[in-house]
Amino acid sequence: MTSVATAISLITRVEAERRSATGGVSTCGTDLAKGPWEFDAAEALRGLPAYGPGASSADIAPASTPRQGQLPQEYKDASDDELHARILAAKETLGERVVVLGHFYQRDEVVEHADFVGDSFQLANAALTRPDAEAIVFCGVHFMAETADILSRDDQAVILPNLAAGCSMADMADIDSVQQCWDQLEELFGTEPDVDGRVPIIPVTYMNSSAALKGFCGEHGGIVCTSSNAATVLEWAFERGQRVLFFPDQHLGRNTAKAMGVPLEQMPMWSSRKPWGGTDPETLRDSRVILWHGFCSVHRRFNVAQIEKARAEYPGVRVIVHPECPMEVVDAADEYGSTDHIRKAIAAATEPTVFAIGTEVNLVNRLAAEYPQHTIFCLDPVICPCSTMYRIHPGYLAWVLEGLVDGEIRNRIEVPAGVAETARVALERMLAARP
Repeated sequence: MTSVATAISLITRVEAERRSATGGVSTCGTDLAKGPWEFDAAEALRGLPAYGPGASSADIAPASTPRQGQLPQEYKDASDDELHARILAAKETLGERVVVLGHFYQRDEVVEHADFVGDSFQLANAALTRPDAEAIVFCGVHFMAETADILSRDDQAVILPNLAAGCSMADMADIDSVQQCWDQLEELFGTEPDVDGRVPIIPVTYMNSSAALKGFCGEHGGIVCTSSNAATVLEWAFERGQRVLFFPDQHLGRNTAKAMGVPLEQMPMWSSRKPWGGTDPETLRDSRVILWHGFCSVHRRFNVAQIEKARAEYPGVRVIVHPECPMEVVDAADEYGSTDHIRKAIAAATEPTVFAIGTEVNLVNRLAAEYPQHTIFCLDPVICPCSTMYRIHPGYLAWVLEGLVDGEIRNRIEVPAGVAETARVALERMLAARP
């Protein structure tokens, strides 16, 4: 099967190849065919950071978004085959001194060099199985590298090949906005526990958040969750608190709490730029889950019409979507779950099945190639990868690995000790929470 990067390149070239390679499917931006370094240069000239082409292209990047310096010309000019060979050679030279982690949503040309492939928390834990590794190269996005740094030893260097690989959803909840929200809620609810010993509110942050927000949760009696254990974490929080402040992804929070029986009217949205978050004190007092106004631009692309079209074209199709999708999409699907859940569901299917999947296209295409006995396709017909995952390119991977060969650590991610300490508390609470 044609990789996403190759398909985008073909689509961008000529209309005939577009039809031949993709059956007439277009992309969400022809700029995706360019090297990510072109956007690094454009941002340097413009003075404003951006997420780049792809699903998050319309999202506004905060001024604090990390930026990547210019990649040396030799890596820009190198062919795919040359970069592949250089990465292999560098890894062979480094041996056990380095471990390369690849997120499910990375392009195939990067994933093929990963020692471990998984979601963000799986990969952070996978790194712990390589105690001899002096460097952990995380092919993912910024918050993932931060989590790996929190969980790794001080003498291990965590490297993000392209510093501009951030996360628009993670950026939708910053520490200052959350602190302001928290101060208002404490003023409204007070801090005294009820007769059952439950405090007025517990903060819960999704793994897709900054180290600072994980630290905030650790400091305020809160916890971290993943898309696979969100229900368990909410149960933990409800045992200790009367209500939950859930950030940054509204959809994961809403879909999880709804499945647990929390009424929608008890899940108000908090928009940080509006008085009382855009709601009112009475609604907040009656709430069980206060949802932050954040979302994943990849999963927001999925809609009910896509599911209806899939069912019309493939009677009996099995529709599985990620819980970061909007509630109406989750409700219309046959099931929903994390990327790992989607993978396992397909792997467990014993009879040839048609699967329509609502998650990032790189993973969907990889699953289709891995399980040719099934028909597997992405619900969104437009090839539109995660903008920030797509900032990781084999050129950057070769650059950081060859730096290690030369004794130079490039693009190291370091979480301040004080933040790491409280963030680790929130992560350990998550690990201790069991269904």
